Amino acid sequence: MPKIGMEPIRRKALTDAAIEAIGARGSMDVTMSDIAGRAGVSPALAHHYFGSKERLITESVRALLSDLRRDAAQALKAACSDRARVSAIISVSFSDKQFSDEVVAAWLAFYVDAQSGPEIRRLLKIYARRLHSNLMSGLVPLAGEADAERIAEGAAAMIDGLYIRKALDAGPARHDAAELVEDHVETQLSEIRGRPI
Repeated sequence: MPKIGMEPIRRKALTDAAIEAIGARGSMDVTMSDIAGRAGVSPALAHHYFGSKERLITESVRALLSDLRRDAAQALKAACSDRARVSAIISVSFSDKQFSDEVVAAWLAFYVDAQSGPEIRRLLKIYARRLHSNLMSGLVPLAGEADAERIAEGAAAMIDGLYIRKALDAGPARHDAAELVEDHVETQLSEIRGRPI
């Protein structure tokens, strides 16, 4: 007889295990058995909860996005200025949890899979829109719409690029990565502040 209340715990364990397995392998070339073993459940139970490996992987991307959204919302709530809002999003992007080796490797595998997987592609577009929107929320009051758009696009491209470099073991440490993006943002804002009125 199944234990009451175990399904959400096991589903979370399975999505965490999928991210861990994909990150460790560096690709989607993992099996339900690999994932279930890491989660400490049977492959049959993994199939029962998700139906297929593809569905489990999609739910794993959703779980990553949900964690990122929650962390960003908390950081934005604590920000006391528009500039602090921008820094909060940069900081969350490079937090210990988000910028860990396994999570970064999983993100890279998800991006590769998005080339042929429409559901993963859709979820990654949601991530990109949310990152852009969060950056713009702090940048528009500081730089105006047009300049904010340019700065946000540059910052988002740097964040994604630094994830790729980390996945290839060619990127900076977490704190250095955040400083690089902060430097980009501050350089652009300083230029705007220095323009003649």
